[in-house]
Amino acid sequence: SDPALFELVQREESRQEDNLELIASENIASLAVRQAMETVFTDKYAEGYPGKRYYGGCEVVDEVEKLPIERLCQLYGCEAANVQPHSGASANMAVYFTFLEPGDTLMAMNLAHGGHLTHGSPVNFSGKLYKIAAYGVDPETELIDYDEMHRIALESKPKIIVSGATAYSREFDFKRIKEIADEVGALHMCDMSHYSGLIAAGEYPDPVPHCQVVTSTTHKSIRGPRGGMILGTADAIKLINKTVFPGLQGGPLCHVIAAKAVAFLTHEGFRIVSGGTDSHMMLVDLRPFGVTGKLAQEVLEHANITTNKNAIPNDPESPFVTSGVRLGTPAVTTRGMVEADMSFIAKSIATVLRNHSDEGTLNKVKAEVTDLCRRYPIHKF
Repeated sequence: SDPALFELVQREESRQEDNLELIASENIASLAVRQAMETVFTDKYAEGYPGKRYYGGCEVVDEVEKLPIERLCQLYGCEAANVQPHSGASANMAVYFTFLEPGDTLMAMNLAHGGHLTHGSPVNFSGKLYKIAAYGVDPETELIDYDEMHRIALESKPKIIVSGATAYSREFDFKRIKEIADEVGALHMCDMSHYSGLIAAGEYPDPVPHCQVVTSTTHKSIRGPRGGMILGTADAIKLINKTVFPGLQGGPLCHVIAAKAVAFLTHEGFRIVSGGTDSHMMLVDLRPFGVTGKLAQEVLEHANITTNKNAIPNDPESPFVTSGVRLGTPAVTTRGMVEADMSFIAKSIATVLRNHSDEGTLNKVKAEVTDLCRRYPIHKF
C-alpha cells in the first residue's frame, strides 16, 4: 500500500544480502524476533508494570512482559530485570538518574580509549549532567590500567563506576572493579551491551556477580530486537523501575518486549590494538597501511564491506577522521560464516586498503564479496 516505502525496504534487503556487515554493534535479528515485532502488541498502550498498569486491557501484555524478565533472570542468574528501556542509552540514563544527582561524579572508560557516548561524552547528557572521572588503557600494553583506575577512584570518589565499553575488545576484570568500587563506596554498573551474547554463552567473563546493576542493548551479540534492558539486585531494580516509568518513559513498546523474549587479520599486516581480542570485536590500527579510518570506511563500503571508523588510544587524528576501524563478527557469524570465511574477509580488507585508489581492484573484491554473501543468504523466506 506504500510503494515508495516498499521500494526502500527492498533496497535495504538487497544491501544486507550483498554486503559483509562488520560493524560490531550490528547483527541480524532472527525471523522469530522480526515476527514478534510485527504483532498486534504494537497497538497496546501499557504504562506501568505487570499488575500495576494505568490502562485497562493489559492482562495479556502483563504476561508478555513477565516472560522476558523470567528468561533474563534464568539466563544471567540475576535477581530482577527491567525490559522496558527503548535503547541501551535510555537504560544507562535510568541507572544514572536513579543513583546520581546532577554534579555527582561518574567514573567510566575514557571515550578515546573505547568508552561509549553515554559514559561521559561532553556532548551527551552523561557528560553534561555529571562530573566525569575517566579511566583508560596503559599506553604500552593498551590494556586497562587497574592500578591507575584505583588511584583515580580514590581521588575522585565517584558514586558509580561503569565497566564495559564500545570499542575495547579485551576482557574486563569485573571482580577487581567491584573491589575498587566497594573501597570508595561506589555502585558498580556494567554496560555489557557488546558482550551480552558472549556472556550468556559463557564465552566472556560474567559481570552479574560483581555488579549491583548491569545494562545492555538487546540487539548486538544477543541478536534480539533493538532495545535495552537492565539487570540487577531486587533492591536496585525496584528503584530503577520508578525511574524508567514514570521518570523517563511513557508507554513501553509491547511488541519489542515480546521480541526480547524470543582474528584473522594480523598476518595481513594489520596491528590489532592491545595485541588481540577476547570478544566478538577488535580495534584495528590502520597506520601501517597509511590510511585513515575515514578513508578505510569509505573504500571498504565501495567493496560491499561495511565497517565503522573508530579512534584508537592516543589517536593523532580527529574523531571525525580517526586512525582505526572497529570490526565485529555478530552479523557474519549469524549468517553462518566460519573461520575460513573470516580469513577471506581479512584478505579482502587488506586488498582493498592496499589498493584503495584502484577501482578495478575494488570492483573485483566487491564481486568476490557479493559471491560470498550469496552463499550465506539472510532472508530465506
